[in-house]
Amino acid sequence: MAALAPLKDTQRTIDWEELPAKVRNIPEGFDPLSEGVLMKHQAEWIKIKCPVKAGEKGRRTGITFCEALDDTITAGTRKEAGGDNVYYIGDTKEKGLEFIGYCAKFARVIMEAQGQGISDIEAFLFEDQDEKGNTKHIAAYRIRFASGFQIVALSSRPSNIRGLQGIVVIDEAAFHADVQGVLDAATALLIWGGKIRIISTHNGIDNPFNQLIRDINNGMYGDKTEAVVYKVTFDDAVANGLYERVCLMKGQAATEEGKKRWYNRIRNAYGPRKAAMREELDAIPRDSGGMCIPGVWIERAMPQVRPVQRLVCDDDFEHLSAAERTKWGKVWIRANLDPLFGPLDQQVRYVAGMDFARHRHFSVIAPIAITSQLMRRVPFVIEMQNVPLGQQIQILWSLLRALPNFRGVAIDATGPGLGLAELTADEFGWSMVHQVDLSRKWYGEWMPKMTKGFEDGIYDLPRDVSIESDLRAVESIDGIPMVPKVQRKDLKDPDLYRHGDFAIALALGEYAALNQVASMPTVITGSPRAMVQRTHRFLEGRPPMTAY
Repeated sequence: MAALAPLKDTQRTIDWEELPAKVRNIPEGFDPLSEGVLMKHQAEWIKIKCPVKAGEKGRRTGITFCEALDDTITAGTRKEAGGDNVYYIGDTKEKGLEFIGYCAKFARVIMEAQGQGISDIEAFLFEDQDEKGNTKHIAAYRIRFASGFQIVALSSRPSNIRGLQGIVVIDEAAFHADVQGVLDAATALLIWGGKIRIISTHNGIDNPFNQLIRDINNGMYGDKTEAVVYKVTFDDAVANGLYERVCLMKGQAATEEGKKRWYNRIRNAYGPRKAAMREELDAIPRDSGGMCIPGVWIERAMPQVRPVQRLVCDDDFEHLSAAERTKWGKVWIRANLDPLFGPLDQQVRYVAGMDFARHRHFSVIAPIAITSQLMRRVPFVIEMQNVPLGQQIQILWSLLRALPNFRGVAIDATGPGLGLAELTADEFGWSMVHQVDLSRKWYGEWMPKMTKGFEDGIYDLPRDVSIESDLRAVESIDGIPMVPKVQRKDLKDPDLYRHGDFAIALALGEYAALNQVASMPTVITGSPRAMVQRTHRFLEGRPPMTAY
């Protein structure tokens, strides 16, 4: 059975500022029980009380929000009136914090109005035991009520879901690492009188979540008193007042013109990816494809925040002389990279991967430390956008020279990246520099090795929203894990665009890790000025480079 008691010295109180921005931004005085606060589809979802309830939804339609309200009322109710424990299982740790934050906000309004108290949000380690007696500890968050019940949000799926007696809420079920395992274990709860709430956007027509939806609709889980599918699309939510709720939360005035711009902006953000738009907004699963790296694997691979050094040059920078740009590059390296080189572990081997871009997307360099346990640890990441070739070479070479026990680098040599890759091979040795043509054949052979690394838990990456977004961009296209040609807006600067750049850099780094060179050969050295001159000579007579 799963144990609920916190382990010694692991329990602490979560501060309000630690909660996600969506929770912190709920306006003061917000009353979830006020007339008209819930939209029509949210109220209809709460009214469904059968043992198995599946929410087939468009993204950000507010189903998880109203589920948190319903669960808060349930946990705060005495047993004889229908109270129960609630266990929330999201696909990422952040989802758990967001859910428990909503519950805490609602509880303070509801319980205090009734003269009841609740505890603060507690962070603790949940002890889980599988059928073989093996135990593991899962990060969890909890709110305890005067009713004697509690709401517990778990950061990952416990092995023994059957031990969670009460109401189990599985959010974004289609994106869990083991979708079928989650659904099978949750269904077993019904034997002991539990209730299941399964909420998700779709993730491909072949995903077990979509199969569950079909099975319930076909009556395989009993009639509508036993199991129900509730479907709500983005357009349903808009018709029910979603735009007006967004404005309410942000403290903005809702206008018809503003609503049209908001709606069109969301639809247009998908560009030509119509299948993805229909899946995420209209709850129509795609015929094939889907995210290759589940959110739980990405979350597990990002244990802590580490530096992501970003350099974005304006258009005037390239008009400086080569000497001026070289001097500026040296200053930037000294200020931003040199402090990162000192703490590098001198006892392990290092490789690196670089995805090259000049104008439209980001050049990303991922140094990788290979530990004695063969873990891949990325101590920091370098991102460059609109950076001239000469300065990209300066930055890359300064990194490669600083890496202890350097064993090779794999560089995107597709199109304009070829010049940088060949110059780097001249400098460090052609055996040390893998010049990779990013073809379907290469993706088919090497991307699965990277995705398998996430499954095996060998990656240790900086926790960063852009890195996460790039990894989520990897999709199965005709059976091959790839980054689609469609670009995405950068989450830190919406005026910039990405193309799964870190995911490609990491895959290249994995290629270098599996093709290590025994030792560093003698290298050709030269001044930065000479390096830039060599670059200019190399490019002389070649056609102009185009954006990649």
